[in-house]
Amino acid sequence: MNNAAAKRFITAPQFAVVGASTDRSKYGNRVLRWYQAQGLPVIPVNNASCEKNQERAAQSPKEAIVEDLSSIRTIEELKNPKDTAISIITPPKITLQVLRQAKALGITKLWLQPGAEDKSVLEYANEAGLEIIAGGPCILVSGPSLLAQRAQL
Repeated sequence: MNNAAAKRFITAPQFAVVGASTDRSKYGNRVLRWYQAQGLPVIPVNNASCEKNQERAAQSPKEAIVEDLSSIRTIEELKNPKDTAISIITPPKITLQVLRQAKALGITKLWLQPGAEDKSVLEYANEAGLEIIAGGPCILVSGPSLLAQRAQL
């Protein structure tokens, strides 16, 4: 993990979790709850609108409330995207779409949680000049030590 990138990530004024879920056993929910437990401002992003099965998503709206927080459907709905650090917990195919959106929005703080990346995702990030945190560890592992750095600033 790139320590400078991790420090920039954890010192962001706002956070978002792409792949947030109401299923408490899923990492999208666990990561969201971690931010909440630390008292960090976080927005759940439920990217059903990015998925192929739009019809199913329309019939059963993806969780609008996750852990008592109103969710948004895409990072394009963020009020201050450039000030938001994003944890991505999605399959690589969705991650690639999120990275394209992030580049267009000028989002520079991106943490791909384990399993969110594959070769095509990493190649795109490199070609697009995105500085990502990828390849592990998860923020649930590295977060506590990074919060100590945040507190010192």
